[in-house]
Amino acid sequence: MRLIVLMVSMFALAVSAAPQSAPPKPNIVLILADDMGYSDLGCWGSEISTPNIDHLAAHGIRMTQFYNSARCCPSRAALLTGVYNHEAGIGSMIDNYATWIRNAAHSDAYMDHLSPHTPTIAEVLHTAGYRTLMCGKWHLGDRPSEWPVHRGFDRSFVLIPGAMNYYGGESTGPRTPMALDDQKFVPPHDGFYSTDAFADHAIEFLDEAKKKEQPFFLYLAFNAPHWPLQAPEADIAKYKGKYDAGWQPIREVRYKHMVELGVLDGKQPMSPMDRGKVKPWNQLTDEQRADWSRRMEIYAAQISRLDLNVGRVMDELKTLGVDQNTLVLFISDNGGAAEDPNRPSTAPLGTRDSFKGYARPWATVSNTPFRFHKVTAYEGGISTPLIAYWPGGISQKLHNTMVREPGHIIDILPTLMELTGATRTPAKDQPELEGQSIAPMLRGESLPASRNFFWEHEGNRAARVGQWKIVALALRPWELYNIDNDRVESHDLAGEHPEKVKELEEAYNAWAKKCGVIPWEQIEAKRPEKK
Repeated sequence: MRLIVLMVSMFALAVSAAPQSAPPKPNIVLILADDMGYSDLGCWGSEISTPNIDHLAAHGIRMTQFYNSARCCPSRAALLTGVYNHEAGIGSMIDNYATWIRNAAHSDAYMDHLSPHTPTIAEVLHTAGYRTLMCGKWHLGDRPSEWPVHRGFDRSFVLIPGAMNYYGGESTGPRTPMALDDQKFVPPHDGFYSTDAFADHAIEFLDEAKKKEQPFFLYLAFNAPHWPLQAPEADIAKYKGKYDAGWQPIREVRYKHMVELGVLDGKQPMSPMDRGKVKPWNQLTDEQRADWSRRMEIYAAQISRLDLNVGRVMDELKTLGVDQNTLVLFISDNGGAAEDPNRPSTAPLGTRDSFKGYARPWATVSNTPFRFHKVTAYEGGISTPLIAYWPGGISQKLHNTMVREPGHIIDILPTLMELTGATRTPAKDQPELEGQSIAPMLRGESLPASRNFFWEHEGNRAARVGQWKIVALALRPWELYNIDNDRVESHDLAGEHPEKVKELEEAYNAWAKKCGVIPWEQIEAKRPEKK
């Protein structure tokens, strides 16, 4: 008996002395919405039905002061590289309309593709043994040599440019430029809807990754709810009459709900309603009001369809048995879009042959309670919800927590590096990481409240240093706001605190010089004359 006891004791000692295996690396799903405003999710105060995303928020963590880079490809460049968009070569847009801007700038900070000197999240995560997947909107280089397959993604199914017909193309005419890995993909004429197709391929890629027994990173960049307004009629019908009250009543209900949820503290009023040149709701004809209501019904349907497909992906993670150790991050690339690309068409609004946006009034609703919209550096242009969900990595006591300290999409890469052990090997001409890890929030720890952030896009610019922010539209003077007390940017303090304006302007100028930002007046001076 003593011999048996001794043997058992020795075995137990040997087991306790053996090196413990490292915990498995987390899988990562990064979901990016396109042109979705700050208040467009149900868990952020919206009347739009988003039960799947709401579930992520209720069982995860929300950041209420998370920032983007104000527009599509600048945000994507910063998100994927952890540096400011100019440092990643995307000082302006890569689209044809911005060719004159790139020519005027004549700088590596203003290119039509992502800089080869800035490694992407996918390239960095390869160093930690990850299988890297992408489905959705790329918008960082049109040439085949610039596609995701050449920027670290093992599998990719993507929209190459910045916008698409959700059905892959109109009834007649060319199909949307897309790619499957290194081959052109022509969307079928029938049975295709982009939001569904991106989720379909994401599920396929996840299945492949599970079989390879590698941790995976999935970048799921939906094109929804970016214009054009197009959605299945059954989805639109769910919102019939929902927006007949008009813009301001919808904003007021959203604001009240945001306060009830704790997204807002209720101490600051909403910014004024911004209709642009559109008449007040009560001065519109019945036909005009019906058209405006229909636009928002379709927009809401696009978001609901996005949410449905988020649910499909989450169900697949459960089916594969990897949901507990998968970190899911949800964000948007910029605020609601005031653009209205209204192409003449006799097709019913919302169908594949119509092409409209929901325009400035509804964008103001999307960005409740903030001022301005996509493209600008006001809070309405650069504020995005962030949701972090990780059943096995976030304590239940932190579920439904609101994080009030600021963060930025440049923080995503360093965060994932900390969580995965991935490394970013220094190389010639490679800018240093600008972001910092926000992983502490996943552990319930505080983040720095006094960080500095900067923005510039086509002359629209801003700097936030702690609680202070200077901001301006292109070629306009700086305005100054105390974001802690006035995040809706309603009371310009520039005249009262010129010394603070000067302090932040100096910080902005130093940042701009380091990142290669060219003053807009210099670019504007080279604008071609319109013929």
